Amino acid sequence: MITKINNKNWMRCFMVGVSLLLSFSPLLLTSCVDNDDDVPMSRYSAEKMTAAEFLSDNQERVSSFISILQRSGYYAMLSTYGNYTVFAPNNEAIDKYMANNNYKSIEDIPEAVCDTLSRTHIIKTKAWFTTEISEGSLGMNMAETFITLSINTDAENNNAVVHFANKVARMVEYDDSVSNGVVHIVNNIIPRTSDKLPDVIAADSTATIFTQALFLTGMADSLMAYIDNNYPEWGADKASQDSAYTWNLSLKCKAEGADPIQWVQKRYFKFTAFVEPDSVYKKHGINNIDELIAHAKKVYDAVYPTDAGKYDNDFRNRKNPLNRFISYHLIDRILPYDEVIMRKDCLKHWDQDLCDPEEFYETMSPGTIMRFCYPNEKLYINRKGLKGNAEIEGIRVLKPSESGLSIQDCPNGIYHYIDDILEYSTEVRDEVLNCRIRFDSTVLSPDFFNSDRPLYDENHLRGYRLDYIKNWKVMGEKAVIGLHGEGPWWQHYKSNGITVSGIFDLTIKLPPVPSGTYEIRTGYTANAERGVVQFYLNNVPCGIPADLRIMGNDPSIGWVADVTAETAEARNANKAIDKAMHNRGYMKGMDCYWQGAAKENALRNLVNNLRYVLTTQYLDENETYYLRCRQVLKDPTCYWSFDYLELCPKSVYGSPEGEDTH
Repeated sequence: MITKINNKNWMRCFMVGVSLLLSFSPLLLTSCVDNDDDVPMSRYSAEKMTAAEFLSDNQERVSSFISILQRSGYYAMLSTYGNYTVFAPNNEAIDKYMANNNYKSIEDIPEAVCDTLSRTHIIKTKAWFTTEISEGSLGMNMAETFITLSINTDAENNNAVVHFANKVARMVEYDDSVSNGVVHIVNNIIPRTSDKLPDVIAADSTATIFTQALFLTGMADSLMAYIDNNYPEWGADKASQDSAYTWNLSLKCKAEGADPIQWVQKRYFKFTAFVEPDSVYKKHGINNIDELIAHAKKVYDAVYPTDAGKYDNDFRNRKNPLNRFISYHLIDRILPYDEVIMRKDCLKHWDQDLCDPEEFYETMSPGTIMRFCYPNEKLYINRKGLKGNAEIEGIRVLKPSESGLSIQDCPNGIYHYIDDILEYSTEVRDEVLNCRIRFDSTVLSPDFFNSDRPLYDENHLRGYRLDYIKNWKVMGEKAVIGLHGEGPWWQHYKSNGITVSGIFDLTIKLPPVPSGTYEIRTGYTANAERGVVQFYLNNVPCGIPADLRIMGNDPSIGWVADVTAETAEARNANKAIDKAMHNRGYMKGMDCYWQGAAKENALRNLVNNLRYVLTTQYLDENETYYLRCRQVLKDPTCYWSFDYLELCPKSVYGSPEGEDTH
């Protein structure tokens, strides 16, 4: 198993690499599955077998797939040290595939098709067992499309649980642990399409009205991008930030027990659409595109009264009501069902008795955001409430198993069915979004989602080219932007965050919020290796520089541990501590998320987990705002551990009962 190391040592390893120009050297990679001591026991225990050996030992069931792997060269790969999830179609599945495609034998299948078939059925980054996830994405396969797990029951077999890969490939045998991963045997080829997202939606016969609107508004054109062909190729050493600055962390990190930074090799554009089937529209008396146009006009004329009637016949205009309606269904990043809020394996760190897990995203309709929450293991959009007690019910996103057999993902995106009409109404703007809006730092650019995501390995830091992070402008000597993985020892909200290192000068475009007065804050972890950062809003300084090296119990901050007694006196004492900290420009971390497995390690209870109040200002939903963050120390080894951003309206921070601690 990978040796876990603490945050401080690991980041010291990272920063030493930033400060030195090191020559490239090969790395000895460590697998998460080098034995079977920590993986689920299964129907077949293969402690000494590789995935290739397991397949060979089951020739009578998977000999055809072995032949495909051998022709494409991937059989040899499955014999090597690694960390694979293999979906092995049985011989009956291959026979059916060949019959459907007029191949008389395996030899008739072109080598290029064998290559695609092999890559479609292998996930290279992690061994995924069915015990680790219920429904949702298992990550990208080697063909760079997502494998989605859905669950159903077998009515003819005592309602036994049945697992499917991409809805149609039933796992007839699963969780066969091998020395380099896990093998699942499936009864169908996993479907794959090379179509782009608009064409995948258009092929869905249950979503014809949405499809017409998508193409009429021209928003289909905005969903066609996939690979950034202007993204520079990496140097031969695979670790060059640019021609003048080449470095990696091989020597130091290997000594510390961590792996080096991993640079994003390709830049992708991907999208998510939330789609109403025709049946949802018909429940509201909408039976064709003309009736949807009328509905959109009614909603958006009320939200934007000064634009009413001006753009009704110009469907491609971004202020046209139907254009706004469709655009609000679209987000410029890929969001598999179980990753909209966070990865499901991090939900165990969230106290759902205090508040629902949630996240906010900017949509492709200018000036708008969506609020997502996850009460009772169901995903909702624009819901307001706690668990089953909703003030505003919102729109439910259907699980993969509830969404029929249509292929819903493709190389450049995914779409989800929703159970009601989604719109940016006055109710959404004025009530649902009248809350503390907390953006995880990874949400502030789609490039943190679309390129080589998700980051499963806890000991890796992913590095990004500075000129290829949407909504971020990065300058400065030896500046480096990195996304760290989801290791449970990280004292961060949602167990990940962005590291901004070097003598950086970073400007981030803020997501839009409804007009109003907001207190703007950033969440971070303090540490002696951090820096001192001057923040600006639209180039106006936000007070004095923030010293991110100072721990919370320093007198200048005033962090004091909560009184834990369940009494009115204790609650009043804690409120007094919070007020004194806030007067100094600081707040404790939230109490709804904790580090590791111990609930006592809620971020609120950690002296180095803090919120820094940047400024209080009126924000206009029609304006664009930029947060500039400048490292003022002349030390390239210092960094900012950027956790999240909060935009808290006056109705919340200034309410008579006070803001909650969640």
